[in-house]
Amino acid sequence: MRILLVEDEEGLSQALVEIFKKNRIGIDAILNGTDGLKYAESGNYDAVILDIMLPGLDGISILKKLRENHNNVPVLLLTAKDDISDRVAGLDAGADDYLTKPFATEELLARVRSLTRRKGELKEDSITFGDLTLSKKNCELQSADGSAIKLSLKEYQILDLLFEYPHQIITKEQIIEKIWGGDSNAEYNNVEVCISFIRKKIENLKVGIRIRTARGIGYSLEDETR
Repeated sequence: MRILLVEDEEGLSQALVEIFKKNRIGIDAILNGTDGLKYAESGNYDAVILDIMLPGLDGISILKKLRENHNNVPVLLLTAKDDISDRVAGLDAGADDYLTKPFATEELLARVRSLTRRKGELKEDSITFGDLTLSKKNCELQSADGSAIKLSLKEYQILDLLFEYPHQIITKEQIIEKIWGGDSNAEYNNVEVCISFIRKKIENLKVGIRIRTARGIGYSLEDETR
């Protein structure tokens, strides 16, 4: 899962980035509305956290443009405590939820999880393909016989993407944009190194699942027992 945060309060933005990372959720943080719209339109995010008061382009305008272009990414608005009119305008413009400042980070995380569940993401704490299970709760891989291996954050995020679309080739570009973020300096080599580590861990569990390479394109998760 990857979240886009559009918030111009730099201190709050940095704090939220750290909180999401600690909870194994990928996040890109943008400080102005103009760039925020460009990122939101990319289709790389499972949800958008959008402040209403932004330089360049305000949150309501961003939301309206997204919905006018039939972009249905879940949007959580951040509003000032007493701005009822902004909340109403946001919901009327197509926001899925809102949260007033100041807020508890636990509530923010819960609301984001709720939004992504509505979209069809994160249905359970684990997902199984063949005889291999990815535990989202424990950030580990598990075999049918109960053996388990811990994953790094990047390994977990890549596998989460592959498990979500088994048998489907996920390009290296998609992995970089989804896991590292569109403005990162990550290269194909970063992806290849992570895939190499993941393959070794899967092999150590002695299961029938493998990551297949589509030469020059990307990777797919396959069940070799079938």
